[in-house]
Amino acid sequence: MPKRVTPQEAAELMQAGWTYLDVRSIPEFEQGHPAGAANVPLMHQAAGRMVANGDFQKVVSLNFPRDAKLVVGCKSGGRSMQAVGVLAGLGYENLVDVRGGFGGERDGMGRLTAAGWAEAGLPVATQAEAGRAYADLQGNK
Repeated sequence: MPKRVTPQEAAELMQAGWTYLDVRSIPEFEQGHPAGAANVPLMHQAAGRMVANGDFQKVVSLNFPRDAKLVVGCKSGGRSMQAVGVLAGLGYENLVDVRGGFGGERDGMGRLTAAGWAEAGLPVATQAEAGRAYADLQGNK
């Protein structure tokens, strides 16, 4: 089981030099993301549903060395847990998963059980920093 951190702990890791890897889809990332995050979607939105991004492993590998320190987040924690498993399988060791992701973790009744990045009042951006958008990271092929 990967180490899970709160959004506040993730922000502290970023201050210490870790990279926030947002694995949400491009439209989700563009609506708002942790300031400074890089976007490599685990899945893409297509025809109203989510489909696997066949280039996920390749794009991450080309942009982040195996010893990179990555804080992995998504919307609520599901996709990031999957992504951490995939990356660990590729030999990445410095991985943490953000519990609650960007939008928060909710129970079956829709009640918030773990605050996400946005609810925690942490810095949010709608524009990717240079070289952090998926289109930029794909271009490093």
